[in-house]
Amino acid sequence: MRYILVFLSICLVSCGNTYYIVRHAEKAPMEAGASQMMAADPPLSEAGHSRANALKDALAGKKIRHIFSTNFKRTLSTAEPLNVYNDHTRIEIYSSRKDSMDLFIEKLKLIRKGNVLVVGHSNTIDDIANKLCGTSVVPGDLKETQYDNLFVVKRKGNRYIFTGKKYGAATE
Repeated sequence: MRYILVFLSICLVSCGNTYYIVRHAEKAPMEAGASQMMAADPPLSEAGHSRANALKDALAGKKIRHIFSTNFKRTLSTAEPLNVYNDHTRIEIYSSRKDSMDLFIEKLKLIRKGNVLVVGHSNTIDDIANKLCGTSVVPGDLKETQYDNLFVVKRKGNRYIFTGKKYGAATE
């Protein structure tokens, strides 16, 4: 029995997965006379489509098995190239509302197999990284002009290790 407990302890410490957290790519500018709905849910710009492809290239060999996105054109379009690369992994929709965030974090923590991509917004990806790590690793919301951050959170057993990286064309 003792050997089984030691084996399980070693497995829990050595087993883990990685969460890749990004803000949606660059959104298209609002056109004059655009509807309220179009203004609230703009598509990606040309630069945004390039960045979404750069994200696919950056994560192509990372064995992403779970993709989460909010239900907006810009977040879904950011995740789509990687989704296609992964033979259409199901993109799961999550709510970015503050009152839903703790439940979403718990759902992420329950994932034990495969790596995870989360696509969010300038005012939510810091919360996701911070809540996963249990400490402040990203000091606050991103600037409106920042799109090149790739937050990486590795889970090793019950520990979460944060690394901030960049991908695609540099932004502010």
